[in-house]
Amino acid sequence: LKRAMTWLGEKPDTIFLGQAVAVPGTAISNTLKDIDEKKLIEFPVNEDMQMGVSIGMSFNGYHPISIYPRWNFLLLATNQLVNHLDKISLMSDNPYKTPLIIRTAIGSERPLHPQHQHVGDYTNIFKQMCPNIDIYRLDEPEQIFDTYLRAYESKKPSLIIEWGDFYNEK
Repeated sequence: LKRAMTWLGEKPDTIFLGQAVAVPGTAISNTLKDIDEKKLIEFPVNEDMQMGVSIGMSFNGYHPISIYPRWNFLLLATNQLVNHLDKISLMSDNPYKTPLIIRTAIGSERPLHPQHQHVGDYTNIFKQMCPNIDIYRLDEPEQIFDTYLRAYESKKPSLIIEWGDFYNEK
C-alpha cells in the first residue's frame, strides 16, 4: 500500500483528502507518510462534503484520492456517491470525466473488535448501486499495486476496498 500511495503521490495531478490524511490517526495514515505534505488535505468529519469536494476537484484537472478510514464513514457519503458520482457520465452524456479514487477499508477485528458498526463489508451492495464506478476489493497483497495503477489510468471513478486486518497481517 505504501508503494502504491507513494507512486500515486508522485503524479502531478493527484491530491489526497480525508480524515487522518495529513495527521496520524488510522492505519491508512501510515501508508501516506512518504507523500509530500502539500498533497495532503485534512478534512473534518463531514463525509458527504468530502465526496462533493472530491468530485469537484476531479472536474478541475485533479485526480483525487479520497480516503475514508472504514466503510461506516463512506456510508455517510452515499448520497454523493450513488446519486452524483455514479450518474455524472449518464447525466452529462459522457463529457464529464471523474478520475477519482475512493479508498476505504473493512474495519479490523483484531486484536480488538471495534463493534459491529465498524466492520461491515458493503462491497457487493455498492456494486449493485453504482454500476458506473469500478469497484475493487483487495483480498491479497498481490492485487494492490496493479489495482491502484488501473484505477489511476482509468477515466472512470474507482472505489477500492482494503481489509483493515491485513494492514498488520499481510
